[in-house]
Order: sequence, then C-alpha cells, then structure tokens
Amino acid sequence: MPPLDYDDHKVSREADIGAPPCRNCDVVREIAFCAELSHDEIKRLATVRCHAHLPASFTVFREGDPADHVYSIAAGAVKLYKLLSDGRRQIIGFLFSGEMFGLGLDNGYAYTAETVTQTQLCRFTHRKLDSLLGDIPKLERKMFSMTVKDLIAAQEQMLLLGRKTAREKVATFLLKLSSRAEMQGLPASPIALPMSRADIADYLGLTIETVSRTFTQLKRDGIIGLPASGYVLLTDDKALRELAEGGGG
Repeated sequence: MPPLDYDDHKVSREADIGAPPCRNCDVVREIAFCAELSHDEIKRLATVRCHAHLPASFTVFREGDPADHVYSIAAGAVKLYKLLSDGRRQIIGFLFSGEMFGLGLDNGYAYTAETVTQTQLCRFTHRKLDSLLGDIPKLERKMFSMTVKDLIAAQEQMLLLGRKTAREKVATFLLKLSSRAEMQGLPASPIALPMSRADIADYLGLTIETVSRTFTQLKRDGIIGLPASGYVLLTDDKALRELAEGGGG
C-alpha cells in the first residue's frame, strides 16, 4: 500500500494560490463544497487549501490516524472502508467529485480513505478551517450539512446490508450511482463503475461471485446492459426501481 505522502503530490503553493479558486474542480457548483460562497469567500477558502493530484489506490489516511484534515474531491473517486476484527474489509461508501470526507473524532478518523482512480483533492486543516467558520456562516452550515449527510448515508447502508437480497442490493447501488451522475450534470445512463467487482462486493456485503452473477442475471433479464468494461447501461429503469424497492424478486 502506498505510503502516506500526500504532500509529495500536492500542487505548489504558488500555482495553487495563483490560479482561479475553482479552476481545479470539475464539479457542478450546486454540489461543491464551496457552492454557496461568494467569490471573495472562495478566495479566502483557497488560502487554507492544499490541492493535490493523487494516483489510484493511494491511501489518504488510515482508520485511527489523527483527524487533522478534511478533504473535498475536485475530480476522481474515493472509497471509505473499515477493517473488521477478522481481517475482512467493509466498504462504507464511495465518494465522487464535489463530496467531502474526513470529519473525525478526538480519537482519530473512523475509517480509511483510499482513492479509486486518479483523484484531485483539496485538503483543509481542521484548525485553519475552524478559524474561517465565524467569518463565513455559509461554510459552517455546509459542514453541518455534511455531518447530517454522513448520518443518513450510514442509515441507508444499514438497510442495504441488513434487509435486501443480492439483486435488490445491486439495483439500489446502480440507481444511487445514476442519481449521483445526474446531480453532476451527467447522463443517468450509462453510468461509470470505476470501482472493482471486489470493491462492490465489499460495499454490498456480498461475494465477488455473487456480484458478477447478479450483473449477468440483470443483463439476461434486459434490465441492464454491459456495453464496455467499467460501464453499465440502465435499459429498463422502471424494472430496476421496482427491484430496488423489493418488488422484482
């Protein structure tokens, strides 16, 4: 696993600060961390930002590390996971452009964060970010919204793991990615799957074989298409939604 050398991949301070504050991001402004901020507020936020270009499979931080930073994804994808006592891995989320992660407790980060693809991140030191909250109320509201979103995602993950069949889990997963793509201004279908089948299995609480078999079944049933590696075409959106809600068997 790559060493924790985020600083080795960061953009130089001169290049970062000298650039337009949002040039780095490929996200839709409505879902970005800085979405509601004014131009001047974005410039202030940029003064405490450290921007980096990271390779795939790069460990941003590990579970238990001191929670000194919070991160915003400018481009790419990140997976969050926990290691169970028996060595198994449970992926608790996939995050994409515009999303944030890294809110931790006093005893450190609650999960490990690793890039799925080549990824651009903006890193903010908690201490420096906290110093701006009083002057930029919108930023504080955004941080609160991020906390609430994490809680909702945790509840959805509990439902996904505990009460759904394999077909229902895969259908729910695909619809979630489709919805996320639309929020970014992308087509609802086909959707990109940058993560591996092993990653999907560890997220859904299934085996790799079950994930692959379920994709094949859904394709055979005409619900999805698999036009190319890393992409899924939603050919019967209605049937997929019925399946996700438990009505498709």
